[in-house]
Amino acid sequence: MEKIQRKATKMIPELRNLSYERRLQRLEQRRLRGQLIETFKYLNGLKNVTLEGLFERDGNVRTRNNGQKLLLRNFKTSQAMNFFPVKIAATWNQLPENMVSAGTVNTFKNRLDKFWITNSPPPVLHPTNSMSLTP
Repeated sequence: MEKIQRKATKMIPELRNLSYERRLQRLEQRRLRGQLIETFKYLNGLKNVTLEGLFERDGNVRTRNNGQKLLLRNFKTSQAMNFFPVKIAATWNQLPENMVSAGTVNTFKNRLDKFWITNSPPPVLHPTNSMSLTP
């Protein structure tokens, strides 16, 4: 399986000349970027889906947040850790206010890309200690 993955990652032109580990890292960054873009769309009503139960905004107003902070939920199963809203909330909450309040998807994308040029993309953040995991 890994042999197939190595070969498949070489098919992407801009990744072709990178080491296998670096190609995997770049793919992970691309996946994270896509998830953040989808989160932006969900939170701004640009997706034709019902958000009830998907994302919940944190109503706790603090001076040091981006204004659209997502609530980090508690969960009881290890499967919940891979649920999209759980995985993306911690990363979303670290984005600056001017990015999450962008008026359009393209503005959000541009600001995210510029932000990551000066601040390397974060590793994928998993639920923090504020969440409990019961096997």
